[in-house]
Amino acid sequence: MKFPRQSREEVNVNLTPLIDVVFLLLIFFMVSTTFTKETHLEVDLPEAAGDVTVSDDLVLEILITDEGHYSVNGKPLVNTQGETLKRALKELSEGKRDLPLIITADAKTPHQSVVTAMDISGQLGFDKLSITTKDFAGE
Repeated sequence: MKFPRQSREEVNVNLTPLIDVVFLLLIFFMVSTTFTKETHLEVDLPEAAGDVTVSDDLVLEILITDEGHYSVNGKPLVNTQGETLKRALKELSEGKRDLPLIITADAKTPHQSVVTAMDISGQLGFDKLSITTKDFAGE
């Protein structure tokens, strides 16, 4: 006995509406998202509240102006490069790494200049480091 075969209807899922909805959601989230670009590191520097007293005879002091120019023990450096600051600190310290080093900066000093001075002092081995603030505009 021969049975007639039943033809099966092929089941298809139409994905076009699903893809449309996914793209609409993607466009909605892209348009509604705000993109911020972080380019500056905002740091509130402490304000000078008192006098700094250091008992040692020889102290190295790095002054950083609001424009990022360096002075070591009152002598301005010729440029703002880290190598110049490193050479000046080597000459004045005469190989003594236990000298106190004071980094004095204005509140408007670029933070990168202070970080550069700290990095160079760390590379040279100074471990007695103080950071102070000074209002250069009020001088």
